[in-house]
Amino acid sequence: MPYFTRLILFLFCLTALVESRKPKRRRSTGQLEMTKPSHLYKKNLDVTKIRKGKPQPLLRVEDHDFSMRPAFGGPAIPVGVDVQVESLDSISEVDMDFTMTLYLRHYWKDERLAFPSTSNKSMTFDGRLVKKIWVPDVFFVHSKRSFIHDTTTDNIMLRVFPDGHVLYSMRITVTAMCNMDFSHFPLDSQTCSLELESYAYTDEDLMLYWKNGDESLKTDEKISLSQFLIQKFHTTSRLAFYSSTGWYNRLYINFTLRRHIFFFLLQTYFPATLMVMLSWVSFWIDRRAVPARVSLGITTVLTMSTIITGVNASMPRVSYIKAVDIYLWVSFVFVFLSVLEYAAVNYLTTVQERKERKLREKARQFPCMSGMLPSRTMMLDGSYSESEANSLAGYPRSHILTEEERQDKIVVHLALSNESNSSRKKGFLKGHVGLRIFQNTHAIDKYSRLIFPASYIFFNLIYWSVFS
Repeated sequence: MPYFTRLILFLFCLTALVESRKPKRRRSTGQLEMTKPSHLYKKNLDVTKIRKGKPQPLLRVEDHDFSMRPAFGGPAIPVGVDVQVESLDSISEVDMDFTMTLYLRHYWKDERLAFPSTSNKSMTFDGRLVKKIWVPDVFFVHSKRSFIHDTTTDNIMLRVFPDGHVLYSMRITVTAMCNMDFSHFPLDSQTCSLELESYAYTDEDLMLYWKNGDESLKTDEKISLSQFLIQKFHTTSRLAFYSSTGWYNRLYINFTLRRHIFFFLLQTYFPATLMVMLSWVSFWIDRRAVPARVSLGITTVLTMSTIITGVNASMPRVSYIKAVDIYLWVSFVFVFLSVLEYAAVNYLTTVQERKERKLREKARQFPCMSGMLPSRTMMLDGSYSESEANSLAGYPRSHILTEEERQDKIVVHLALSNESNSSRKKGFLKGHVGLRIFQNTHAIDKYSRLIFPASYIFFNLIYWSVFS
């Protein structure tokens, strides 16, 4: 049995070997499908994917030492500069600074970057090449903060020409100091400067200059500020000396700003003027209306204090007087004087009423003497003339008043006669209402109605003629 099984397995394997060596037939066409030799399957190579040798760079950066400036040991290398101001972002009076966004461009020649070119076309690079070559070390003098924009990549451009000329441009936002004079605030003009200078190279190594003179500074026509009118942009240059390092070329971007006054007229000057005019209303209020006049005076004083505090809160704490301080404090003095005016009126009215009350009480004690002497026979100092003295010779001693009592009676008689005469005249002209106003109006109020407005108008004429 095992021998028979082995024979069957042998015949089966022999049959499978014979079948594998027979040629295959195609099912659809009946053609024989021959197996191709391996030497016929040679792969065609893609020429575009063949790695050639390393190309030779046009800029031989690795062959030179760019830690030294061009033409080291020779004359100073000239570096031209031009600036395009994109925006003037803000002006801060409290911090005394300004923020500006600009395009800063440098021009110089470095023969180490020269390359052969048949078409004389330049090559443009981004900020990665800047770290490998020499560039001018220009910085902003008196700057507080500055940065190069990096959205979506570093805003740096380097353009190299075949003869070695280089254009280096970058977009920068800088916040720099501006020394402001607020003695005429808010009727002032401010001049600020952005200063550029080489940090390491003196004028013997690097000559910094404006490439096209005054045309080197360009500004966007859409630049505007809410509180200022930009009057002028111009450039200057000079040498700056440091005692420990030497002389350096310094470039200046100067611009003049004129402040808009309309905002301060609405927020400061008009409210202050209205408060002063409101304080004058108390001159036409009855002097006996104490609550009305006192509350009006205190309200105007507190309002003026609030206006002064609000203006100074948005200003730097300077040690000199500003133009707006003069106007506000003079207005405050006018308001305060109107309160003092009523204090004087109220005091004098109280004293006068007290005296009249005492004199009336004395007049009731001596009714025979109250109308005894006409006002026309009395001397201004309270004494009697000789004719009246002789006419009184027949009266008993007890009916003749003492000197002090006689003075009081004269004052009472004069006051009553004057009031009666004035009441008669006013009654015919203005009626009962006019008579009441006249009788209750103190002389100080009448003078204040003219003096206060005239003085304030005179002050405004001088103020606006000097500061505007």
